[in-house]
Amino acid sequence: MTDTIKHSLMFAAVALLILLEGLTDWSFFSGSWNSSLVILNMGLISAIMALGVNLQWGFAGLFNVGVMGFTALGGLAVVLTATPPTPGAWSAGGPGIVMAMVMGALTVVAAVTVTRFLPRGGLRALLILLILAVGFVIYRALFDPSVEAIEAINPALEGNIGGLGWPVILSWPVGGLLAAGAAWLIGKTALGLRSDYLAIATLGIAEIVIAVLKNEDWLSRGVKNVVGLPRPVPFEVDLQNDPAYVEWFAGFGLDPVLGSTLYVKLGYAFLFTLVLLILLWMAQMALKSPWGRMMRAIRDNEVAARAMGKNVTKRHLQIFVLGSAICGIAGAMMTTLDGQLTPGTYNPLRFTFLIWVMVIVGGSGNNFGAVLGGFLIWFLWIKVEPMSLELITLLTSGLGENSGLRAHLMENAAHMRLFTMGLILLLVLRFSPRGLIPEK
Repeated sequence: MTDTIKHSLMFAAVALLILLEGLTDWSFFSGSWNSSLVILNMGLISAIMALGVNLQWGFAGLFNVGVMGFTALGGLAVVLTATPPTPGAWSAGGPGIVMAMVMGALTVVAAVTVTRFLPRGGLRALLILLILAVGFVIYRALFDPSVEAIEAINPALEGNIGGLGWPVILSWPVGGLLAAGAAWLIGKTALGLRSDYLAIATLGIAEIVIAVLKNEDWLSRGVKNVVGLPRPVPFEVDLQNDPAYVEWFAGFGLDPVLGSTLYVKLGYAFLFTLVLLILLWMAQMALKSPWGRMMRAIRDNEVAARAMGKNVTKRHLQIFVLGSAICGIAGAMMTTLDGQLTPGTYNPLRFTFLIWVMVIVGGSGNNFGAVLGGFLIWFLWIKVEPMSLELITLLTSGLGENSGLRAHLMENAAHMRLFTMGLILLLVLRFSPRGLIPEK
């Protein structure tokens, strides 16, 4: 059997699992097309995230464990671009926040300038300390009153500055740009670190991003969340109230509620598939290009690449920004699908560890492997819990209904997700160390 046939069969097997979720109610399959399409849509988004991480690790060997932060920035982009502006928020505190940000930037520039042009010594240290202290005082004097004014505007429902009111689909590339900008700032300072220190730095910076989203209510409403985000597809209730759609659904034997739900989820699936295919095509073209061959040469031997005159740090920065931008796009898509931004739900387990499992299992350095890993691991992440319940029920069928062991196992079935992810990693690393679809 050729590699092409084998890899195609792997994709077909994952597609079959998703189809069985909608077609049958055997064992742990739900028999619900709603559930099947939810898994499909999140699988598409997960595949895009895995593609971004694969660019950084598979192409360049960059160990970025701050995926969560870039995903969250993509979600923030939806709020800042697609939501309508909060009435009165800009006039109340917008200019003050802008001036505070400009003041903060000028303070940093002034401190860096003094560092570059003055020799080491007490005078330079004193001057830098003075610049930072004065800049901080002015920054807070401008920033704090402006934030209080914005957060005082209808805090129960708004209390944030709002967005630009653009079509929500435009927020996806904006999410990529926002994540790319953050990645550039991070890369300029952190990419000189060794791989393990780079991992620690990116994880710490991701936690800082999440902390900002949780606490800066004027920007993202913090833990109060932003709900009711615009959508690129119709709302179900609008379809249910449209006689033409109701008649169309009836032609397929569907009631309006189920028909409208499936229609909306299929609309999302079409858009997400289109984005994935475009990004996959671009990644493949990059992989086969001279630039892609150069990136892999740098990954395999930095010393030899430097000896050939390659600017390793610059190339690392390029691919770090590109991979982070893809994660930002996926984050914006996921927030659009959810219809809300919930900063409290971003955690490293879901948005970093799981994505890395997808890349490693699928095949680091192979774009198709990353996509396969995204679908497979997401399906298992969702279905392991019902599978565990079925298995525990079968294994404890001989115990009484009041058995403490049976009750304990049932209560802890959800933890089988983590056990299963670890087991899959061990099996793949033992029997296929380069992943299901290895790099050629």
